[in-house]
This record gives sequence, structure tokens and C-alpha cells, in this order.
Amino acid sequence: MLNSVVDATTTPADVVAKPSDGSVVEFQKITKRFPGVVANGQVDLLIRPGEVHALLGENGAGKSTLIGVLAGIHQPDEGEILIEGRPVRIDSPGRAIELGIGTVYQHSTLVPTLTTLQNLMLGRPWYMGRNLMGTRTKFHELSKMLGITVDPDTATGQLALGQQQQVEIIKALWRGGKVLVLDEPTSMLTAQGVRDLRKVIERLKNEGIAVVFVTHKLNEAHTFGDRVTVLRRGRIVGEILAEVFHTIPFAETRARIIEMLFGTGSVDEDLIDEVVGTARLQRRVPPDQAAPPILEINNISAQGGWMEPSLSEISFVVRPGEIFGIAGVDGNGQKQLAEVLAGQRRVSAGHIRLGHKEITNLPVGKRLKLGLSYITDDRYGEATLPSFSVAINILAKRIGEKPFWQRHMQQQAKINEFAASFIRRFDVRTPSEQTLIGALSGGNIQKVVLGREFVTEPKIVVYNKPTYGLDLANLHSSRQHIRDQSDKGMAAIVISTEMDELLELCDRIGVMSCGRLVGIIKNKEGAETKIGQLMVDAEVT
Repeated sequence: MLNSVVDATTTPADVVAKPSDGSVVEFQKITKRFPGVVANGQVDLLIRPGEVHALLGENGAGKSTLIGVLAGIHQPDEGEILIEGRPVRIDSPGRAIELGIGTVYQHSTLVPTLTTLQNLMLGRPWYMGRNLMGTRTKFHELSKMLGITVDPDTATGQLALGQQQQVEIIKALWRGGKVLVLDEPTSMLTAQGVRDLRKVIERLKNEGIAVVFVTHKLNEAHTFGDRVTVLRRGRIVGEILAEVFHTIPFAETRARIIEMLFGTGSVDEDLIDEVVGTARLQRRVPPDQAAPPILEINNISAQGGWMEPSLSEISFVVRPGEIFGIAGVDGNGQKQLAEVLAGQRRVSAGHIRLGHKEITNLPVGKRLKLGLSYITDDRYGEATLPSFSVAINILAKRIGEKPFWQRHMQQQAKINEFAASFIRRFDVRTPSEQTLIGALSGGNIQKVVLGREFVTEPKIVVYNKPTYGLDLANLHSSRQHIRDQSDKGMAAIVISTEMDELLELCDRIGVMSCGRLVGIIKNKEGAETKIGQLMVDAEVT
């Protein structure tokens, strides 16, 4: 046991430093309840100026609710928030901004058709709306302070994702921010974007700004954080203080944090590798590269939409049991390719074959019956029916089928029985199978979406960001399931912006840029370097 590492057995006074240590924000016994769920329970948290406070936890641990309380989206049912020692009520996002709290969410809130300056002027009082010169001056001041070089007159939709994030940070600090909350800030960034973010954060620290860094990646918490707090089931279960976080061996830090996360002193080594990003594909049955393809893509082209790339002459094959990865910076045609494969987007040229069957012009339903399944990255709008129950969403692709429907009538007992078994199997954290799925956390919704495909056992699954938003344990089990299914002969296409995920899962990895497949790499030693080079070369050209 480390002297400066605390866990659930310590007293609250031991867990959190006292305000005399110089806090900018202090949570005292914050509790937030939703129907059937205590999202945050008796949370004490100290946020200091000039410090990066990493917040770790599984889905459903309470991270999103906690930052929602800080951002004024949720109001606590119990407890008190202090800003620089003064009790405050943060009853709206506007009030949070007034108090110096800015939040950068995982997904961009910028209007893509407006320039950077126009986005910064949105929401300002009408009498300041025409002060373009003042806005430009302040933008340059903040850009210089943070070491950011972004063209203020370029539409934000044309900026790289890392640059969009930089604009979001400027926007969050626009009204004199003291605290900056970053929600999974590296999830959409290239390796260079991550390096740029680290430089910006160092400058923020030098300016005395407190940074709350929300992540599910232990190595990121270690790289960016000065201290780390771990939440489990709505409560703080441990903290490693800033005074020792980077003075103890990483292996020791890792082991202790994993113990906090999972509540056990004995953790599977594969899970540890997954947590720190060192896991690699372990196959029992390598795919037969001489076998006839299960899926054949031949010179596919498809028209893009507003501010999205067209697909141009994409070709590759996937064999039974093979896991084929698609890498690239988000927004380079990966989603369009997934929609073409699923039958949601028409092709303008080329052919798609599933086994011996031409499916180029077949609709979604017929492709599904032939054994091609698709998991979208839009879990809220496309993958689920938010106003329907968890049970109905579990069976969303089996509506009308026996034994769940008989003579067009729902067999509620059968539906509930299947849903309850499903919930246990995939560890969906829900008050009941009748809870509206829209009330669940994003990670628990994703468990439903993934599990729904896993139980049907198709010939090939197209996964678009399959483990996005999952907690560490369920991320591990989901990836393991993909591996297990491939050993049984099921093929998979995994589209991901997470290099660790692709290197862990895939046999071969293709790289996309501007709607083209610019190269295919076998997943062996040196693959990461080759993939990175393909991405860089594509950006240059």
C-alpha cells in the first residue's frame, strides 16, 4: 500500500486535501440521483489551480454526471459546491461560464459552416455582436497564450479535428475561465493532435488554470495528469495525490488504479494489457488466407454529402475468420464506407459480393438476412429507439419474430425473460428491462447495441467504433468476443480511430484518407509505424 494512495477504506478527510491547500473548486458531499440510480453519492473532490486532475471510472461510475454538475447541466440533490471557498449554486451552463468553468465535450459543438470568429461570437449580447475587431484581438491573445495557430476566418468544418478542439478550448476560456473540463479529449485525435493537446495543457497549467481531464485510459491519465481520482458506482474509491503521482513507478501506479477500478486484488493480465494499450491479438485459429473471400469490395465509389468526402475506387477482400481494420483520422470516409457496406448508401460504381452473392444494390434487410450485420457509431439516433424500453431495443431487429410475437401480439413474458438474460450476460446497468434506453449512460447503451449483434452470429459484422464509450472491463470483454467469434469463422471489419484497438484486434489494417484506401498493412512488428506514415503521407498529398 502506498502512503499517498487512498481507497474506499479511508476516511473522507484522508481522501481529499483541505481547502487550505488552495482550491479553485471544491465538492462537498455531492449527491445526485436519477430514477432508480444514485449517479453520485457523497462525492468530495478538490480541484486546484495549475493542476491537471485526471478523472477515471467505468461507465455508470458517475464521471459524466459529476462534470455535468460542474457544468451546470445537473443540479445536486445534496451537498455543496465552493468556488474559491465561497458556496455557489451552478443552476445553468451560463452560470457555470460566469463562474469561470468551461467545458469541452467529446463531440464538437461548433457550427461547421461558420468561421472560428463567428463561432466565438455566438451567444454574446446583441450589443457586442458587431465587435468583430475586438473578437479578433482577443482570439489572437488567447491563441498566443496557448500556442495555437488556427485561421480565424476559416469555416470550422474545414479544420482538422485537433484544430476544432483548440477552438473549443479558446471558446471555453473566452470569458476568463478558471477551470477547463476536457471530456475524453483524445478520442478523435491523431498522434500529432495528442502531442499538440499536451502542449496546450502545459500552457494552461502555467497560466494557473485548473484542468479536469476525463478519460478511460490509464496511460493517458498518467501522461496528462498531476493527480488521479477513481470513481466506481457513483463514489470516489481512491485517489493518488499530486505530491506522489509521478514519483512512484508506473507499474505500481497501474496496479493500484486497476485495483480501485475493479475492486479486486487479482486482475486478469490480459485486462491489464488492455488498460495500458499493450494488448495484441491472440488467435487460436489464424484465418486461412487461401480461403475464398466472404466479402469482396471491387472498385467501389460513392457520392459524399455536405462537407463529407466521396468514396473513390476502394477495393479489398475479407476472408472467413479475418478481422480487417480501417484506420484513419475521423472524417476521411470511414462512415461513408460503413454505410455503403450496410446498404444505407448507394454506390456510383463498383461491386460488392457476399460469398457468391452480388449484394451491391440489395437493401439493408436483405443483407442482414444473408449474414451481413452493421453496428453504427450513432448509438443515440440510429442504433436505438430512445423512447422505448431496453427490452424492446434488445429485440429491435427481431420485431414480429417468434417466440416474442405471436399473431402480431407481443409476448411480454418471453420478451422480459430474454431481455433479463441479455442484461445479465452483457452487464447492462439498468434499473429494469422496462427502463427507457435513453435514460442509460452511453456506455450501457453501447452494450445493448453490441450484444444485440453478438447473439445473432452473422457471417460478417461491420463495426464502426465498436467499443467507443465502454468502460475498461466491458471494452475488454467486447474485444474478446470479437476475437472469439473470429476464431469460429465469423469475419469482421473494424473501423476505429483508436490505434491500440486496431493493433490489438486486426489481422490486416487499411488506411483511409479523403475517401480513398491509401494502403493495407499486415498487423505485425512495425505495423504502427507504417500506418502512421501512410496517414502522414496522405495528409501531405
